[in-house]
Amino acid sequence: MKGIVCKVCGYIALDGEAPETCPVCRSPKKVFSEEEDAINTPENPDNPADFEKKHTPDITISRECSLFSGECLDANVRIGVDIVHPMVPEHFIGWLDFYVERKFVARTHLSSRINPGAGIHLKPDASGTLSVVEWCNQHGCWMNETEL
Repeated sequence: MKGIVCKVCGYIALDGEAPETCPVCRSPKKVFSEEEDAINTPENPDNPADFEKKHTPDITISRECSLFSGECLDANVRIGVDIVHPMVPEHFIGWLDFYVERKFVARTHLSSRINPGAGIHLKPDASGTLSVVEWCNQHGCWMNETEL
């Protein structure tokens, strides 16, 4: 999938336009470039290969939150549908980017020392499409989406 990518931090502008300033690293618009294969998704979403399952963000939405007591919409993500992605120094997930309606909302950094997952707490009135992009140090960016 085509994307507009920050060459400094890897952020991908899902809305199709480079921002004046990168929302992740604050680099200027001039560091962005269009890439044909910026984001991977399973070739056949109904029957993904094991390699694709291991890289696809698995998104769970919950309206129950112990941190904000009913005033929250939790989006929890683990990397790997049925097969959890490895987290070892030579092969790991480095970050997850969260978008609502193709607009960036958060980045979570990961390392090989933790499990491949993260969550964010959205306001309870959040709606639309939640997109999650993950970056694997060996296999690039992978995306999945769900409705809030």
